[in-house]
Amino acid sequence: MKSNIFYLLACGLLAPFFVTAQYTETINNNRPGGSQGAFSVGKNVLQFEGGFGLGKEDHRLLETETSAFAVDYAVRFGFWKEELEVSLIGEYQSNQVTDTRGVVPSEFTQSNFRSNTIGAKYLFYDPYRKRELEAPNLYSWKANNTFQWRDLIPALSAYVGVNFDAAENPFTLEDAFTISPKIVLATQNNFKSGFVLVTNINADRLGTDAPSYGYIVTLTKTLTDWFSIFVENQGIESDFYADQLLRGGVAMLVTKDWQIDASVLYSLKDTPSRVYGRIGVSYRLDFHSEDEFIEEKGKAGRDKRKEEQNKKEIRKDGLEDDGEENI
Repeated sequence: MKSNIFYLLACGLLAPFFVTAQYTETINNNRPGGSQGAFSVGKNVLQFEGGFGLGKEDHRLLETETSAFAVDYAVRFGFWKEELEVSLIGEYQSNQVTDTRGVVPSEFTQSNFRSNTIGAKYLFYDPYRKRELEAPNLYSWKANNTFQWRDLIPALSAYVGVNFDAAENPFTLEDAFTISPKIVLATQNNFKSGFVLVTNINADRLGTDAPSYGYIVTLTKTLTDWFSIFVENQGIESDFYADQLLRGGVAMLVTKDWQIDASVLYSLKDTPSRVYGRIGVSYRLDFHSEDEFIEEKGKAGRDKRKEEQNKKEIRKDGLEDDGEENI
């Protein structure tokens, strides 16, 4: 299983794709699910995502009951190229734990960062930009609005980050302060029906005593221009913590730069069982000026650059020369 994950990650990181990227007019974020979409926030866009949650955890073997409060956050910034973003992503949690094994239950608290990661994501392949440049089929409504096999080809990006875990952290196995890498291969399908499918393959805290491997599959449905729902399945495998998590929730677009959301989390295990409710908000500062695309190679690239230069000259002159002298 682990070797297969590494193989997939390596393929995603080394694939020699030449792509284009697209800036979105409305905020593009990863909330309220736990996965990362394939697309960046866009060049010169600074985005803040955060929320808090309340939850209950019951551990059948340890016979503990936990009341939890969690704060999650993300700061994302796109720079240099449309395809690239850097980010700080993390979560802080405080637990009030009741140990019921004794005659008289005892209580104690736990608090620390479940995660705190600085990283960068790069979009290697975007199949949608080239399709948008194609002219619509004027003879077939069906060809423009129904499923096509090429819709199964996803956008592909890779994320590489560094975890910073504090010493004596109850949410990690290590006792000392540790720094470890995290790698994510992310794919995204934007279907014409309004469904968006995001998948992540994760390798986390590599090189530590308890590396973690897993996946996240998120399906989002846009119901209106401002309202969407999602369901999500996450699998985690580690010597320290393993789980199968289900999430679901809603998101509402308040303005093109501001989104609010609500979600619930449920664990399929009982070591511990977990139930959480979360609410959050996302906001972006949009300093994006113009779209930027990676140029194609060879004759096709030269022709495209020449065409774009001609368009710029036409816009600058304000009219197009029709080849006739003005009278």
